[in-house]
Amino acid sequence: MPELPEVEVICRGIVSHLEGQRIAGATIRNPNLRWPVPPDLGQTLRGLQIGKVTRRGKYILLDCGQGTLIVHLGMSGSLRLLIATAAAAVPQKHDHADLVLDNGTILRLKDPRRFGAILWTSSDVMSHVLLAQLGPEPLTEAFSGTFLYRITRGRRASIKEVLMNSRMVVGVGNIYANEALFHANITPMSTAGRLGLRRCARLVHAVKDTLNLAIKAGGSSLRDFVDSGGNPGYFQQQYWVYGRTGKPCRKCRANIIQVTQGQRSSFYCPRCQR
Repeated sequence: MPELPEVEVICRGIVSHLEGQRIAGATIRNPNLRWPVPPDLGQTLRGLQIGKVTRRGKYILLDCGQGTLIVHLGMSGSLRLLIATAAAAVPQKHDHADLVLDNGTILRLKDPRRFGAILWTSSDVMSHVLLAQLGPEPLTEAFSGTFLYRITRGRRASIKEVLMNSRMVVGVGNIYANEALFHANITPMSTAGRLGLRRCARLVHAVKDTLNLAIKAGGSSLRDFVDSGGNPGYFQQQYWVYGRTGKPCRKCRANIIQVTQGQRSSFYCPRCQR
């Protein structure tokens, strides 16, 4: 599943191609995504100019003045920039939707599993039901050691479950939670409420560093992920624990252990992480 770094990479890749451009229309080949694509979306968007293109958590937001287009990639989705006249623009089986600009550029959603979403709201987008309850962005000052310490007081859940709870902090998925916990020397099973302020600060620093390194590497391409130009990410080559069950820790050579938490796999080093 594309996590925050992958969505950020795509967002950065499409900003300069979309901002300031006018929309000619939208082609919806399959409206049956996670939620039905509005049937009149093409008519609604036609003639509107795209202002800011931003990200909130794992949602990409296209501000069109009269409303906002909300795009989510789901588990296997990707956005590609194409030229309408090019041979590569011929839609394939899982190319479910196109946003067509006046200049001939196409923004295409490919989503084999159809867990993605394309939604429209004419109200304040931050009040939308999908966004209103999201926690702070992990790469902002709002996500700090003091903040993490405060929200974890009295919580019996594991620290990894807290990191992956979008109401606590948004966008830190399984891969990057595992990696950040390793760099903070904290086991995924540690009870969140027992972490002191110093360890919380260390973990927040590790989360920010891990996400920034992943963005710089173009994200992780484990299965289908490619950026808006069709290029894979390379952060998977830098993993310290994720997916390395039984392999030696890159720091201490102890074998990496895999456990299940909340139906998700966790990976950690029994020596480096306490």
